[in-house]
Amino acid sequence: MNVSQKHFRTVSSITLGVADLRRSRAFYDALGFLADPASNDEFVIYKLDSVTLSLFPRALLARDAEVENDGLGFDGITFAHDYPSEAAVDAAMAHALSAGAVPRRPARTVFWGGYSGFVADPDGHLWELVFNPFA
Repeated sequence: MNVSQKHFRTVSSITLGVADLRRSRAFYDALGFLADPASNDEFVIYKLDSVTLSLFPRALLARDAEVENDGLGFDGITFAHDYPSEAAVDAAMAHALSAGAVPRRPARTVFWGGYSGFVADPDGHLWELVFNPFA
C-alpha cells in the first residue's frame, strides 16, 4: 500500500457547514465538546480522540469548495457515537435533546440487533446514538 492509499483509509477532520456559527457552537458546547483555544468568531475546532470536528459557516465552506450552497435535502451522511448499553443510549438521547438536538427517530431495537436513535444538530446534521451488542 502506498502513502496516498493509506491516507484515504483514515479520517483526520470533519467540517460541518453551519447556518449560525454561534448557535451551533452553543449546541456542541452544551453536549460537552470542548472548543480548541484556536477557535474564534469565524470557526470552531473540537479536537476529539482521533478526529477533529470543525464548525464553519456553510456559505463560506461552499465557496471554499467551489460548490453551490443550495442546502437541498438529506446530505447522505450521518455521524455515530457508540455507547456501552441501551440505557446509556437513552441517557445520551435525553442529554442531546436537553442541549437542543432535534429528535429524528426514538431509540429502539433495530433490524441488525443493535439499539439506536437519531438526533439532529441545529443545522440538521444527523447523529446516531447506538449500542452495538456485537462490538
